[in-house]
Amino acid sequence: MRILYTGADGYIGAVLGPKLLGCGHAATGIDTGLYRRGWLFDDRRTRPMVITRDVRQIKQSDLVGFDAVVHLAELSNDPLGENDPEITMEINHRGSVEFAKKCRAAGVSRFIYASSCSIYGAAGSEMKTETSAFNPQTAYARCKVLVERDLTAMIDSRFTPVFLRNATAFGASPRQRFDLVLNNLAGVAYTTKQIRVMSDGTPCRPLVHIDDICQAILCALEAPREAVCGEAFNVGDDAQNYIVREIAEVVNRTFPGCEITYGSSGGDNRSYRVSFEKIRQHMPGFMCQWSAERGAQQLKTVFDRIQLDEAMFNAAPFTRLSELRHLRETQQLDPQLLWTPIDDMVPLLTPATLPRATIFNGAPITAH
Repeated sequence: MRILYTGADGYIGAVLGPKLLGCGHAATGIDTGLYRRGWLFDDRRTRPMVITRDVRQIKQSDLVGFDAVVHLAELSNDPLGENDPEITMEINHRGSVEFAKKCRAAGVSRFIYASSCSIYGAAGSEMKTETSAFNPQTAYARCKVLVERDLTAMIDSRFTPVFLRNATAFGASPRQRFDLVLNNLAGVAYTTKQIRVMSDGTPCRPLVHIDDICQAILCALEAPREAVCGEAFNVGDDAQNYIVREIAEVVNRTFPGCEITYGSSGGDNRSYRVSFEKIRQHMPGFMCQWSAERGAQQLKTVFDRIQLDEAMFNAAPFTRLSELRHLRETQQLDPQLLWTPIDDMVPLLTPATLPRATIFNGAPITAH
């Protein structure tokens, strides 16, 4: 299968690319490169060619010949989305829908969309299924709801969208993210001997390892059309429904000798428990292989190998909002989060701006 996957240089994309090749697919990646500075470790895996381009700038003609598209490239988490809700809507909602329309017009038959369980929002202890009501708390989650709605309306005999509502991701990736709950707690524990929980520890969070997310994507690509067309699937495992306090305890067992502290119950009120029965029914080949305990141990192994320290852990490229703020503050991105060409930032030299005398091979050349 000829597959295009967006967000190829992201946290999930860096793991997905080698897996696509390993399954015999002809894969090509696209990524605008916002987080390309961040490379935590070398996994020595072969990756597909990656085209540097913003999804909003892809033309329909660029998409001709692909059998399937996996769309990962959005502003990727709730705090980042809330930082600028309007640009989040432009990229995550309008940008994704326009991209899907181009894919459909170009003859792409299957479109795998990375959605999120965060669309369930503040749901308490009630178990959420794919038919449960949405209660999105952030711009990021609202965009996921809107994209699912708009792509569902595009279904026809030649276009099959599939919606994968991922639980909160964790695990090691060369393009690491430390702004995800288990990854963050593990990184702080390793570098400071502290486990700092920002909430009171009672919110519910289902977790899923990035390898298992990639496995769900592969299953959705290869499943019969009638099993997945227009369907949404919660991606994770019933056994991985945690409260944040339990995640902290998993990290504490993996990184012993740490002190656990908790914050208040205010602020982020997202809390949801999720059923993952449907994905197993429609895609029997899918089964999560990773627990939080195994994922925490994987992170510890990586941290030991690279000797992770506080400076590395706190580096902007590994936290989405920090890196985006850096790129905007240094004027590398314009207000629409498109790259500013370096030539636009360098003054044009004209005879009037040239120095009166320039040294060339040791001899002065005087401008007239």
